[in-house]
Amino acid sequence: MTTKTFVMYPSLGVGHLNPMVELAKHLRRRGLGVVVAVIDPPNNDAVSADAMARLAAANPSITFRLLPAPASPDVGAHPIKRSHDTLKLANPVLREFLRSLPAVDALLLDMFCVDALDVAAELAIPAYFFFPSQASALAVFLHLPYHYPNLPSFSEMSKAALLRFLGMPPIRTVDMPAMLRGKESEATKVRLYQFKRMTEAKGVLKAEIGGERHACLAWLDAQPRRSVVFLCFGSQGAFPAAQLKEIARGLESSGHRFLWVVRSPPEEQTTSPELDLERLLPAGFLERTKDRGMVVKNWVPQAEVVQHEAVGAFVTHCGWNSTLEAIMSALPMICWPLYAEQAMNKVIMVEEMKIAVSLDGYEEEGLVKAEEVEAKVRLVMETEEGRKLREKLVETRDMALDAITEGGSSEMAFDMFMRDLEESSLENGVRS
Repeated sequence: MTTKTFVMYPSLGVGHLNPMVELAKHLRRRGLGVVVAVIDPPNNDAVSADAMARLAAANPSITFRLLPAPASPDVGAHPIKRSHDTLKLANPVLREFLRSLPAVDALLLDMFCVDALDVAAELAIPAYFFFPSQASALAVFLHLPYHYPNLPSFSEMSKAALLRFLGMPPIRTVDMPAMLRGKESEATKVRLYQFKRMTEAKGVLKAEIGGERHACLAWLDAQPRRSVVFLCFGSQGAFPAAQLKEIARGLESSGHRFLWVVRSPPEEQTTSPELDLERLLPAGFLERTKDRGMVVKNWVPQAEVVQHEAVGAFVTHCGWNSTLEAIMSALPMICWPLYAEQAMNKVIMVEEMKIAVSLDGYEEEGLVKAEEVEAKVRLVMETEEGRKLREKLVETRDMALDAITEGGSSEMAFDMFMRDLEESSLENGVRS
């Protein structure tokens, strides 16, 4: 039997690439050939380039192909529109790449690569979308293009005003993604266009529960069980210097061990991965906390860290990849949403699933104070409420494990997808 070939097409950056590669590994275990076609990171993005090199080296059974980036769109446009335009301009490159392959049975698109649907239609290739967040957020996003035009801008409504969507608990306007709060903004128009076009695909796959050792893992090996607070905010999470100092003071005052991943403040970011921790953090902080804390620049192997028995709490931006990793390790979370649908994820985690607590003040324009960081760290690490969080997470983890075993809901959903793929191949034939 001829091996079916699945082409995956992620958006720019690494935030959605990692979970897409996890799905690629699952497809490989099912006997499919997988090619990941990645647009060459624009602007010499060293962090993205390094991440892609690591993924390719760690997954030799998956083919990675770097496609040339198109000419840069309007540099003065909003970053969301600029990214959207870059992906749209890349359609000719994607088309030629797909034509160069002997056969393509399906195309899996990142949720932001909606204009690649035109290429899939032209080449008669079944197209699916990959949505790397939770199902409730997907329900909201697919409904928004039809619901939002009848409402005032979220930015004009009270922060406490409640929005109601099928499949989602009532959500405050302040917990909606920032780029959607101004109805007439460039970013909002792009996102609504993308969400509307997602419905044109054959279907949507959503993320479900399922080299050299980094120095931080050796450091964790030497720490007591459940004693370390892990702080990591995703591939794009960065704070102003003043906020970094507040976090540092809160960690120091808490008295707990910590592993903290720090990136350059947004106002200082360059293509260089280096940053000056001594300058960014309070004077003497690194020296005073060296026996119970570790600060790492830019990146750690997060999945391995959250699984480590020394880690007792996770301060997270509530990206869904990170949330799933923490659930599978029954690791209590402290929520600090930063962008996209992360505040919506926080609502699910805190109010529905009851597996996390939230920092106060993140939604304001000011700083989350050191006292708040200290208080929430102590709550999770020292109190009865923290113990109950862990008990609830053990229940949630066990449910997740059931879902990915044979006969579980996630495996059954994936089997349905595979059957749909088989039927699509029979309907369309194999493109040669």
